[in-house]
Amino acid sequence: MSGKYRVVMVRHGESEWNEKNLFCGWYDANLSKKGEEEAVSAGKALKEAGFKFDEAHTSVLKRAQNTLAAILTEIGQNDIPINKTWRLNERHYGGLTGLNKAETAAKYGEAQVQIWRRSFDVPPPPMEPDHQYYKEIVEDPRYASEPKKEEFPMFESLKLTIQRTLPYWDNVIVPKIKDGKTILIAAHGNSLRGIVKHLDKLSDEQIMLLNLPTGIPFVYELDENLQPVVSMKFLGDEETVKKAIESVAAQGKAK
Repeated sequence: MSGKYRVVMVRHGESEWNEKNLFCGWYDANLSKKGEEEAVSAGKALKEAGFKFDEAHTSVLKRAQNTLAAILTEIGQNDIPINKTWRLNERHYGGLTGLNKAETAAKYGEAQVQIWRRSFDVPPPPMEPDHQYYKEIVEDPRYASEPKKEEFPMFESLKLTIQRTLPYWDNVIVPKIKDGKTILIAAHGNSLRGIVKHLDKLSDEQIMLLNLPTGIPFVYELDENLQPVVSMKFLGDEETVKKAIESVAAQGKAK
């Protein structure tokens, strides 16, 4: 280990909506069979690498929580503290929630879908009260205390997602790291991209091009100033990681 501190992050395993190529966002989709297997594989990779964690952080969505649970079972650490927060939720896809990405690309054009998916500050259309999943999300009891009504999103760009994720990183996770704790974060592609952007000081354009694969842990080693000594070291063979990243990138293309 070349850094003073270590943080491991993992995007949840494939969800049932990932499998169907649907915009998921805050909809609480289950892991697919493949996603369950990816979560177990992530745990095995961490076990093989000898990781032990002091605590874990995840979103309120079950695809991230179930991924975390599978990992902790594999490494025999189900008893560590687990912190759950909406601030680590996936980006809110607004009115696109539940739509098929390829069909949406065929209807609006791949360029428009790419803007909605990968632009930094252009949000998707808002989720209106008559949306199929509006009540299911807005009235979910997990959000009874937070986010506050005025901060509850109806859509989010990547920029907006980062703005609500980084306060949790700065105010909750960073003090734990400085206390010498080894942290595991199981979250989502866009909330994790926000942390990566912050750590590696990536430009808006660079972070837009970053695709995080499902179910493959990656490691940051940080110096005493929390600057990366090692960035995004994936725990998996290079070919598997490459294919997983390409699969994510292809989701917004028309068939």
